[in-house]
Amino acid sequence: MRPGEGDAATAEGPAGSPMSRRHLLTRIAPLGALGIVAACSPDGARDRHGGATGRPLALVYRGPAGCRGCSEAVAALLESAPSPFRVEYCGPDERLSLTGATLSAAAVYAQPGGGDDLAAAWTAMRPHAATLRSWIGEGGRYLGFCMGGFLAGADPGLGILPGDSGEYVGTVGATVHDDGDASVDVAWNGTRRAVYFQGGPYFSIAEGDAATVVARYSNGLVAAMVSAYGRGRVGVTGPHPEAPASWYREAGLAVPRPLPFDIGYDLVGRTMQA
Repeated sequence: MRPGEGDAATAEGPAGSPMSRRHLLTRIAPLGALGIVAACSPDGARDRHGGATGRPLALVYRGPAGCRGCSEAVAALLESAPSPFRVEYCGPDERLSLTGATLSAAAVYAQPGGGDDLAAAWTAMRPHAATLRSWIGEGGRYLGFCMGGFLAGADPGLGILPGDSGEYVGTVGATVHDDGDASVDVAWNGTRRAVYFQGGPYFSIAEGDAATVVARYSNGLVAAMVSAYGRGRVGVTGPHPEAPASWYREAGLAVPRPLPFDIGYDLVGRTMQA
């Protein structure tokens, strides 16, 4: 959650120079060229399955529950995935509002990283909670990165996980002890990877639930997972596999080689599975 402001994808990653996640986004011009009329028209609606453009539509939230550059990094990950998406931003100051009509045209909705205040983020997202739950339950796909993972949990949150989200910092055996920039080692599909991290969540799973654990922190807590919600699917991650090299460099962290975009693509692919 520490991004550049609307930077284009580069060879070093899906976003450019970072700024602190604590500088909440207020208004950034939308990257996408299409407006609400196109997205919600019958032709635009076909983009949910790629019929109109060949690429399914991914809606990425951009607004006060996010942070500057976090939305753009998620968008770049989705646009560069092996099965790429066409990305549009949605939010209070975007061309597209977060409504049922907008969601009906989308294959996936992504909630990016945000500030360090879950209560404030929930205040911004609570008016949309029922709409999001209904859309996901009817077959939509939700991707949550860091704050987006927190918001997938409950009390406060959307309540779309088979358990809850909690703060990894301060848990027994945690390797990170504050909300500053860090790199965490996770076992992603059993392979150790170093991933950018800034105050992200871990996830609990109700006993007996069939959720898929994708990654664990070194203390065994769940770092990324995919689960069902009604007829839809929810994929969440505490660390930031979408982080470009500039996020690591500005924080004085070693840049992983290769950058872990592949595990971000893995989370996206698992979430999109039927």
